[in-house]
Amino acid sequence: MIRNSLLLVIWAAFLLPGLRAQETVRPNIIWITSEDNGAFLGCYGDSFATTPHLDKLASRGFMYTRAFSNTAVCAPSRNTIITGVYANSNGHQNMRSTYRKSDQVELYPRLLREAGYYCSNRTKEDFNIDPTQTKDVWNALGPTAHYKNRPKATPFFAVFNIEISHESCLFDPIPNEKLRHKPEKVKLPPYHPDSPEMRHDWAQYYDKVEDMDAAVGKLLKELEESGEAENTIVFYYSDHAGVLARSKRYLYDTGTRVPFIVYIPEKFKKMYPAAAPGQKVDRLISFVDLAPTLMSIAGAPVRPYMQGRPFLGARTAPEPEFVYQFRDRMDERFDMSRAVVDNKFRYIRNYMPHRIYGQYIAYLFRAASIRSWEEAFKNGACNELQSAFWKTKPVEELYDRENDPWEVHNLAADPAYKQVLAKMRKACHDWMLDIHDTGFIPEAELTDMIGKGNAYDYMRGNKVPLEQLIRAADLSGNPGTGDLPELVKLADSDHAAIRYWAVTGLLIRGEKAQKAIPALKKAAGDPSNSVAIVAAEALYRLGEKEAGKQALLRALASPNMMARTQALNVIDYVDENGPEAREAVLAIFRNDKKLEVQSRYDQRCVIQLFDKWGLQLKDYGIE
Repeated sequence: MIRNSLLLVIWAAFLLPGLRAQETVRPNIIWITSEDNGAFLGCYGDSFATTPHLDKLASRGFMYTRAFSNTAVCAPSRNTIITGVYANSNGHQNMRSTYRKSDQVELYPRLLREAGYYCSNRTKEDFNIDPTQTKDVWNALGPTAHYKNRPKATPFFAVFNIEISHESCLFDPIPNEKLRHKPEKVKLPPYHPDSPEMRHDWAQYYDKVEDMDAAVGKLLKELEESGEAENTIVFYYSDHAGVLARSKRYLYDTGTRVPFIVYIPEKFKKMYPAAAPGQKVDRLISFVDLAPTLMSIAGAPVRPYMQGRPFLGARTAPEPEFVYQFRDRMDERFDMSRAVVDNKFRYIRNYMPHRIYGQYIAYLFRAASIRSWEEAFKNGACNELQSAFWKTKPVEELYDRENDPWEVHNLAADPAYKQVLAKMRKACHDWMLDIHDTGFIPEAELTDMIGKGNAYDYMRGNKVPLEQLIRAADLSGNPGTGDLPELVKLADSDHAAIRYWAVTGLLIRGEKAQKAIPALKKAAGDPSNSVAIVAAEALYRLGEKEAGKQALLRALASPNMMARTQALNVIDYVDENGPEAREAVLAIFRNDKKLEVQSRYDQRCVIQLFDKWGLQLKDYGIE
């Protein structure tokens, strides 16, 4: 007995520390991300797709069936991922902006490095943040960045981004005879017209998804050959869905529901989200959950500012009832929508219902498919469903995602769904308040307000009347009997953003706002360009062109690029092309003397206006 006791003591002294070390060993983590593709994978039931490597990964891992990006475009989506904070809470929701982030909000690679991880990224950033604040956030960044270069015995976190399926893959058409997926076999969504260009782009896109899958296979093979496969948790997901028109940039499942697969080695089976590999996981997850999930897997603290919920690891939180989404400025065109998704329904609140879905965005319109759609609409060849994209939006949209997967039957006005609508509307309102949604302050105004600061701190430290702002925005888009006097009163508010929403409401009411012309003329002289520009558009619509034009000319001379871009949008919408306007538009280039259209949305608008007017910039000395 004594001998057995001694053996037990010896076993405990020598073996238990090793067992505990195995229990507490931290997994390596790899993120394989693709771009602009929804769940066009065989494992998700798409029989037209050719994706053997991802199908195999799903059979060995866990396939999430209700995974979403929080917006439908890359840079704000990646901002949400790297911070664990909704981009519209950070003030980074507008596409390709470089505003500063708060020091209170840290980037997850820095947190992982603090926890002892070697972090590499090959090669994508695009985080919608002042680039000086993302400098040196990775141990290694670039085409040679790799986990193989880490110090020995150091756990790693590695990102590999695959661009093959990006929207730009459609800009150079491949001849039909060279396509592996045949255009005639494409099953078109009901909202797309049956044009040769539409069928071609869908087929080419499936080819590119197949190529992306092959690239994933190479990365997985490389991991196996490294000997680290059974020490490494692998995530695969797309940065948002897409890519053909009405998917990317739009808050539908086609723009936001992403493929999401996680492989977890058996040694970490305590983290399994289901009983066994190969099973589907129906939990609602979204990208705001990724940073806290990384912290949970790595055994690091989940920071209090993070707005998502960990869905793997020791700190896994209960499943949320809703996923929240946002849409704001897309490149050179302004818009604003918010969305709420649950296991069955999608609710969308459009705050600019006077804008059509299919606003002209230069990058989007490089694809032949959308140009063919617009041409079909103009020629009267589209049915009612296909025509809706080229018309103004309803204020609210509600879809039964389960029975209407293409989300084309709006139930918002159906009395049978009144309670569902009210529940999701309230969830949206409460979320926007909770996260201090920065989108209710127009971008040009917000940049002036924050100066060299940041929107996250500004919204929390300057007593922004957000409840009043949301109420004004709600009133703006919901015309009701007798609300004109209230809008006129709000147009005289002390807060510029409240005035903006009030004047937007007058614009939306069109001819019904005739009695508000004096208030609109006053607003056209508002010190806030954002207010004055909206008032100018309303005045044009009401026949008061001169008062509106002067407001636009002042805005075009503003040092604020987003004010200039907003004014150029309106010049396009109201077809102002007189000599004063042309000279003011041209001055934007003459003052800068060089083209920077990649980062300058005002210049993009100028080019579009000159094309519309049939003019050439080179004729004015601009190359």
